Amino acid sequence: MPIPKYIPLIAFSLLLGSCNNKQSAAKQKKEPIVEEVAPSAIQVLNFGTFHMGYTSDSKTIEFDEYDKKNVDSIHQIAKKLARFKPTVLIVETVPDYNPTLQKNYATYLSDSTSTFEEPNEVELLAFEVGRLSGTKEIWGIDHKLQYNYGIGFEIDNAIDSVTLNRFQSDPFAAIPNLNLFESGLSLPEKLKRMNHPKVLDLLITANADILTYAGTEEGFEGADEAAKYYQRNLRIYSNLNRLNLKKTDRVFILMGGSHTAFLREFMERDENYEMVDTFNYLN
Repeated sequence: MPIPKYIPLIAFSLLLGSCNNKQSAAKQKKEPIVEEVAPSAIQVLNFGTFHMGYTSDSKTIEFDEYDKKNVDSIHQIAKKLARFKPTVLIVETVPDYNPTLQKNYATYLSDSTSTFEEPNEVELLAFEVGRLSGTKEIWGIDHKLQYNYGIGFEIDNAIDSVTLNRFQSDPFAAIPNLNLFESGLSLPEKLKRMNHPKVLDLLITANADILTYAGTEEGFEGADEAAKYYQRNLRIYSNLNRLNLKKTDRVFILMGGSHTAFLREFMERDENYEMVDTFNYLN
Protein backbone atom coordinates (compact mmCIF):
# COMPACT_ATOMS: atom_id res chain seq x y z
CA MET A 1 0.00 0.00 0.00
CA PRO A 2 1.54 3.35 -0.99
CA ILE A 3 2.43 5.82 1.78
CA PRO A 4 0.48 9.07 1.50
CA LYS A 5 2.63 12.03 0.52
CA TYR A 6 1.50 14.06 3.57
CA ILE A 7 2.96 11.63 6.14
CA PRO A 8 6.55 12.94 5.91
CA LEU A 9 5.24 16.47 6.38
CA ILE A 10 3.37 15.44 9.52
CA ALA A 11 6.44 13.61 10.82
CA PHE A 12 8.59 16.68 10.15
CA SER A 13 6.10 18.86 12.01
CA LEU A 14 6.09 16.50 14.98
CA LEU A 15 9.89 16.40 14.95
CA LEU A 16 10.07 20.19 14.80
CA GLY A 17 7.57 20.47 17.64
CA SER A 18 9.59 18.02 19.69
CA CYS A 19 12.77 20.04 19.09
CA ASN A 20 11.00 23.27 20.02
CA ASN A 21 9.69 21.70 23.22
CA LYS A 22 13.19 20.50 24.11
CA GLN A 23 14.64 23.95 23.39
CA SER A 24 11.87 25.58 25.44
CA ALA A 25 12.47 23.20 28.33
CA ALA A 26 16.21 23.84 28.12
CA LYS A 27 15.57 27.59 28.09
CA GLN A 28 13.31 27.27 31.12
CA LYS A 29 16.00 25.38 32.96
CA LYS A 30 18.55 28.09 32.21
CA GLU A 31 16.31 30.95 33.42
CA PRO A 32 17.05 31.70 37.10
CA ILE A 33 14.22 31.38 39.56
CA VAL A 34 13.59 34.78 41.12
CA GLU A 35 12.96 34.54 44.85
CA GLU A 36 11.88 37.28 47.21
CA VAL A 37 14.91 38.44 49.16
CA ALA A 38 14.36 39.44 52.77
CA PRO A 39 15.50 43.00 53.55
CA SER A 40 19.04 43.15 54.89
CA ALA A 41 18.14 45.93 57.35
CA ILE A 42 15.12 47.30 59.18
CA GLN A 43 13.41 49.94 57.05
CA VAL A 44 12.90 53.20 58.98
CA LEU A 45 10.98 56.39 58.27
CA ASN A 46 12.71 58.74 60.72
CA PHE A 47 10.39 61.74 60.97
CA GLY A 48 11.01 64.94 62.92
CA THR A 49 8.36 67.27 64.25
CA PHE A 50 7.90 70.20 66.61
CA HIS A 51 5.93 69.50 69.77
CA MET A 52 2.25 70.06 69.10
CA GLY A 53 1.21 70.20 72.76
CA TYR A 54 2.92 71.26 75.97
CA THR A 55 6.70 71.26 75.86
CA SER A 56 9.51 72.40 78.11
CA ASP A 57 11.68 73.27 75.10
CA SER A 58 13.21 76.74 75.25
CA LYS A 59 11.97 77.63 71.74
CA THR A 60 8.57 76.52 70.51
CA ILE A 61 6.44 76.88 67.39
CA GLU A 62 2.97 78.25 68.05
CA PHE A 63 0.33 75.65 67.35
CA ASP A 64 -3.26 75.17 68.51
CA GLU A 65 -3.67 71.42 68.89
CA TYR A 66 -7.44 71.80 69.43
CA ASP A 67 -8.12 73.71 66.20
CA LYS A 68 -10.07 71.55 63.72
CA LYS A 69 -8.24 72.96 60.70
CA ASN A 70 -4.91 72.08 62.29
CA VAL A 71 -6.10 68.56 63.08
CA ASP A 72 -7.39 68.09 59.53
CA SER A 73 -4.04 69.30 58.17
CA ILE A 74 -2.16 66.86 60.41
CA HIS A 75 -4.36 64.02 59.22
CA GLN A 76 -3.62 64.89 55.60
CA ILE A 77 0.08 64.63 56.40
CA ALA A 78 -0.57 61.33 58.21
CA LYS A 79 -2.24 60.03 55.06
CA LYS A 80 0.96 60.70 53.09
CA LEU A 81 3.22 59.16 55.72
CA ALA A 82 0.98 56.09 56.00
CA ARG A 83 2.07 55.13 52.46
CA PHE A 84 5.22 53.83 54.16
CA LYS A 85 3.00 51.12 55.72
CA PRO A 86 4.83 50.82 59.06
CA THR A 87 4.52 47.70 61.17
CA VAL A 88 5.82 49.48 64.28
CA LEU A 89 5.37 53.02 65.63
CA ILE A 90 8.05 54.64 67.82
CA VAL A 91 7.30 57.88 69.68
CA GLU A 92 8.80 60.33 72.17
CA THR A 93 7.43 58.98 75.41
CA VAL A 94 9.37 57.14 78.12
CA PRO A 95 9.22 53.32 78.22
CA ASP A 96 7.48 53.39 81.62
CA TYR A 97 4.52 55.03 79.89
CA ASN A 98 4.13 52.20 77.37
CA PRO A 99 1.11 50.50 79.04
CA THR A 100 -0.82 53.79 78.99
CA LEU A 101 0.42 54.64 75.50
CA GLN A 102 -0.73 51.29 74.15
CA LYS A 103 -4.09 51.55 75.91
CA ASN A 104 -4.69 55.03 74.41
CA TYR A 105 -3.66 53.79 70.97
CA ALA A 106 -6.05 50.84 71.20
CA THR A 107 -8.84 53.27 72.14
CA TYR A 108 -8.05 55.39 69.08
CA LEU A 109 -7.99 52.36 66.78
CA SER A 110 -11.44 51.31 67.97
CA ASP A 111 -12.81 54.86 67.65
CA SER A 112 -10.80 57.47 65.72
CA THR A 113 -13.13 60.22 66.97
CA SER A 114 -11.75 59.68 70.47
CA THR A 115 -10.39 62.85 72.06
CA PHE A 116 -7.54 63.21 74.52
CA GLU A 117 -7.28 65.74 77.31
CA GLU A 118 -3.89 67.11 76.21
CA PRO A 119 -3.21 65.87 72.68
CA ASN A 120 0.21 66.24 71.12
CA GLU A 121 1.99 64.91 68.05
CA VAL A 122 1.70 61.34 69.36
CA GLU A 123 -2.10 61.31 69.45
CA LEU A 124 -2.57 63.69 66.52
CA LEU A 125 -0.06 62.31 64.03
CA ALA A 126 1.44 58.97 65.10
CA PHE A 127 -1.90 57.43 66.06
CA GLU A 128 -3.44 58.44 62.73
CA VAL A 129 -0.48 57.12 60.71
CA GLY A 130 -0.86 53.82 62.57
CA ARG A 131 -4.64 53.67 62.09
CA LEU A 132 -4.35 54.23 58.35
CA SER A 133 -1.56 51.65 58.08
CA GLY A 134 -3.14 49.00 60.28
CA THR A 135 -0.11 49.14 62.60
CA LYS A 136 -0.49 47.09 65.78
CA GLU A 137 2.70 47.92 67.72
CA ILE A 138 3.61 51.21 69.38
CA TRP A 139 6.50 51.93 71.76
CA GLY A 140 8.03 54.93 73.52
CA ILE A 141 11.83 55.24 73.64
CA ASP A 142 12.42 58.67 75.21
CA HIS A 143 14.84 59.16 78.10
CA LYS A 144 14.66 62.22 80.31
CA LEU A 145 17.91 63.90 81.29
CA GLN A 146 18.08 67.51 82.41
CA TYR A 147 20.69 69.90 81.11
CA ASN A 148 21.18 73.64 80.92
CA TYR A 149 20.70 75.25 77.48
CA GLY A 150 21.60 78.68 78.86
CA ILE A 151 24.89 77.86 80.57
CA GLY A 152 26.75 80.33 78.34
CA PHE A 153 24.83 83.24 79.84
CA GLU A 154 25.40 82.13 83.42
CA ILE A 155 29.19 81.96 83.47
CA ASP A 156 32.06 84.30 82.72
CA ASN A 157 32.59 82.95 79.20
CA ALA A 158 36.29 82.94 78.37
CA ILE A 159 36.10 80.86 75.17
CA ASP A 160 34.12 82.75 72.51
CA SER A 161 31.05 84.68 73.63
CA VAL A 162 30.89 86.51 70.28
CA THR A 163 30.30 83.33 68.27
CA LEU A 164 27.93 81.93 70.88
CA ASN A 165 25.82 85.09 71.09
CA ARG A 166 25.75 85.61 67.32
CA PHE A 167 24.49 82.09 66.72
CA GLN A 168 21.92 82.10 69.48
CA SER A 169 20.52 85.46 68.40
CA ASP A 170 19.79 84.09 64.89
CA PRO A 171 20.35 80.33 64.50
CA PHE A 172 18.92 80.34 60.95
CA ALA A 173 21.18 83.12 59.65
CA ALA A 174 23.09 80.69 57.42
CA ILE A 175 19.90 79.05 56.05
CA PRO A 176 17.23 81.79 56.11
CA ASN A 177 15.13 80.03 53.47
CA LEU A 178 14.62 77.16 55.95
CA ASN A 179 13.73 79.24 59.01
CA LEU A 180 11.18 77.28 61.06
CA PHE A 181 9.92 80.44 62.74
CA GLU A 182 9.10 82.33 59.56
CA SER A 183 5.60 83.76 59.80
CA GLY A 184 2.83 82.45 57.56
CA LEU A 185 4.26 78.96 57.05
CA SER A 186 1.71 76.21 56.49
CA LEU A 187 1.96 73.09 58.64
CA PRO A 188 3.19 70.92 55.73
CA GLU A 189 5.91 73.48 54.94
CA LYS A 190 7.02 73.62 58.58
CA LEU A 191 7.41 69.86 58.69
CA LYS A 192 9.22 69.79 55.34
CA ARG A 193 11.69 72.33 56.65
CA MET A 194 12.03 70.48 59.95
CA ASN A 195 13.14 67.33 58.10
CA HIS A 196 15.54 69.05 55.72
CA PRO A 197 19.11 67.71 56.26
CA LYS A 198 20.48 71.24 56.83
CA VAL A 199 17.88 71.93 59.52
CA LEU A 200 18.57 68.59 61.22
CA ASP A 201 22.27 69.47 61.30
CA LEU A 202 21.40 72.89 62.70
CA LEU A 203 19.30 71.34 65.47
CA ILE A 204 22.29 69.34 66.71
CA THR A 205 24.39 72.49 66.70
CA ALA A 206 21.72 74.56 68.44
CA ASN A 207 21.02 71.98 71.13
CA ALA A 208 24.54 70.83 71.80
CA ASP A 209 27.58 71.72 69.70
CA ILE A 210 27.31 75.51 70.02
CA LEU A 211 27.82 75.13 73.78
CA THR A 212 31.46 74.19 73.14
CA TYR A 213 31.98 77.97 72.73
CA ALA A 214 31.02 78.46 76.38
CA GLY A 215 33.40 77.88 79.25
CA THR A 216 35.38 79.63 81.97
CA GLU A 217 39.14 80.18 81.76
CA GLU A 218 40.01 76.58 82.57
CA GLY A 219 36.55 75.01 82.54
CA PHE A 220 34.40 73.08 80.07
CA GLU A 221 30.97 74.06 81.36
CA GLY A 222 29.38 74.36 77.91
CA ALA A 223 30.93 71.18 76.52
CA ASP A 224 29.86 69.26 79.61
CA GLU A 225 26.25 70.40 79.18
CA ALA A 226 26.38 69.48 75.48
CA ALA A 227 27.66 66.04 76.47
CA LYS A 228 24.51 65.55 78.55
CA TYR A 229 22.38 66.09 75.46
CA TYR A 230 24.48 63.61 73.50
CA GLN A 231 24.09 61.20 76.40
CA ARG A 232 20.32 61.62 76.42
CA ASN A 233 20.09 60.85 72.71
CA LEU A 234 22.44 57.90 72.99
CA ARG A 235 20.19 56.51 75.69
CA ILE A 236 17.17 57.06 73.44
CA TYR A 237 19.00 55.08 70.77
CA SER A 238 19.78 52.38 73.29
CA ASN A 239 16.04 52.17 74.10
CA LEU A 240 15.34 51.73 70.39
CA ASN A 241 17.83 48.88 70.24
CA ARG A 242 16.15 47.18 73.22
CA LEU A 243 13.03 46.58 71.13
CA ASN A 244 12.63 43.18 69.53
CA LEU A 245 12.49 44.47 65.97
CA LYS A 246 12.70 42.10 63.02
CA LYS A 247 14.45 42.67 59.69
CA THR A 248 11.04 42.57 58.03
CA ASP A 249 9.66 45.38 60.22
CA ARG A 250 8.97 48.83 58.81
CA VAL A 251 9.44 51.37 61.58
CA PHE A 252 7.94 54.85 61.74
CA ILE A 253 9.77 57.02 64.30
CA LEU A 254 8.16 60.30 65.36
CA MET A 255 10.34 62.46 67.61
CA GLY A 256 11.19 66.08 68.24
CA GLY A 257 13.49 67.38 65.50
CA SER A 258 16.74 67.34 67.46
CA HIS A 259 16.19 63.69 68.47
CA THR A 260 15.42 62.86 64.83
CA ALA A 261 18.73 64.51 63.90
CA PHE A 262 20.71 62.43 66.39
CA LEU A 263 18.92 59.22 65.42
CA ARG A 264 19.76 59.93 61.79
CA GLU A 265 23.46 60.20 62.71
CA PHE A 266 23.40 56.95 64.67
CA MET A 267 21.39 54.94 62.12
CA GLU A 268 23.49 56.07 59.16
CA ARG A 269 26.40 54.16 60.71
CA ASP A 270 24.37 51.16 61.88
CA GLU A 271 23.99 48.25 59.46
CA ASN A 272 20.84 47.09 61.28
CA TYR A 273 18.83 50.07 59.99
CA GLU A 274 18.15 51.59 56.61
CA MET A 275 16.43 54.97 56.52
CA VAL A 276 14.08 55.73 53.65
CA ASP A 277 13.91 59.19 52.10
CA THR A 278 11.42 61.19 54.17
CA PHE A 279 10.58 63.45 51.25
CA ASN A 280 9.27 60.51 49.23
CA TYR A 281 6.38 60.53 51.69
CA LEU A 282 5.94 64.28 52.11
CA ASN A 283 5.65 65.32 48.48
